[in-house]
Amino acid sequence: MRRRKAMSVLITTTLAVTLAACGGSAADDPNTISVAYHRYGNTLQVDQWMQRVKQQYEQAHPGKTVKLDPVVAPEGEYLSKLQLRMRSPSTAPDVLYEDSFNVNSDVAAGYLAPLDDRLAQWPDWGQYIDTTKQAGKAEGKTYGVPLDTDTRGLWYNRELFAEVGLPAEWRPRTWDDILDAARQAKQRRPDAIALDLALGKAEGESVSMQTVEMLLYGTGTGTLYDEQQQKWIAPSKGFVDALGFLSTALSEDLTQSKAQIADAQYDKVFRDDLTREGRVAIRLDGSFASGNWVDSGWQDWNRTMAATPMPTQHGQAPGTVTLSGGWTLAISSSSRKQDDAFEFIKQAMAKDNVVEYAAASGNLPARADAAADPRVIDANPLNPFWIGLLGTTHYRPALPEYPKVSEQIQQSVLDMMAGKPPAEVADQWAQQVSRIVQPANTRAG
Repeated sequence: MRRRKAMSVLITTTLAVTLAACGGSAADDPNTISVAYHRYGNTLQVDQWMQRVKQQYEQAHPGKTVKLDPVVAPEGEYLSKLQLRMRSPSTAPDVLYEDSFNVNSDVAAGYLAPLDDRLAQWPDWGQYIDTTKQAGKAEGKTYGVPLDTDTRGLWYNRELFAEVGLPAEWRPRTWDDILDAARQAKQRRPDAIALDLALGKAEGESVSMQTVEMLLYGTGTGTLYDEQQQKWIAPSKGFVDALGFLSTALSEDLTQSKAQIADAQYDKVFRDDLTREGRVAIRLDGSFASGNWVDSGWQDWNRTMAATPMPTQHGQAPGTVTLSGGWTLAISSSSRKQDDAFEFIKQAMAKDNVVEYAAASGNLPARADAAADPRVIDANPLNPFWIGLLGTTHYRPALPEYPKVSEQIQQSVLDMMAGKPPAEVADQWAQQVSRIVQPANTRAG
């Protein structure tokens, strides 16, 4: 994610004092744990989940108190503010709601406590889907218990497809199939967005993972990181091809307009509004999108919207591609109440709590028993489809350098939209990656 730089020592000092005021009281009380989490935009379900778990925990542990500490900020700012709090034991929360992509950098900074010994004594840990367990791992240990996961693919509007002459059961086999369908939709419905992608600066990590990496990992020429050789893949032909796809879509006006891409409110409000109004033909997005629709009152979205897997570039094996992420609960390494903190996590991750959260949010449960629960299936008829993609999913590189590499991916998209050719942008990106991770830790791909 983007990291906000302090404008001055005065601002940094003022913010630190403010954070101390927010977090100090719980740190001083041996019977109170503090829980920091994200509350902004589409995170209403997280707040409801936390409120429910707080009540359950306090009822189950008389004399114990949970201080909920919601951080109201965009996602990138939330992560920056959370890391600032973690720098001092006086402001660090006992439990934190942690994006899986940030686990490794926080472990490298010494902010998180390993959980393996506690998890070994918790029978419910055996219910977690094996692939989801990777989300909270770093350096061979587990530092976060996954709440949810997700997969990504292509949403499309069946009614709009019928109007422009595209099939109701659409299954693109290659990138060209996607572009051809988008061109047909654009030609016959010029008022609609033919292919909606996360591209705006304000969308941060979504641009990296949900757009560029969904393309890159489908090229067949590599990923971001070679696990066997333990090297970052830069320069990368796949990266050039991924940017080439985006360049084509942008140059043919198949995506949302540049004004929409630049609008910080597009992802928060307008993208879902336009989808609900039937003005988006194809949308590369996550399994969680329908949860946002339900939350906004669009209860019968499934009468209009369908989903299909994202194909690989030329249809090469395995034929489809998806990436997964998700959020975890972790414990601060500086917490003096780690036993109580883990009891809170166990309560939060009880099957019924995970089921209720998944049904409300549209996210996929990390627990297998929760994923199979009829309440989850009934809440979203497409959940079996999205869960089925987990078998061949990819995760972002679990390395501390990833957030900085991701920033450069986002910058590459901005550079390309400014008019630079994909090959030139990809070369600049490779140079930046080499600078971040050191040349000896890269290889060409």
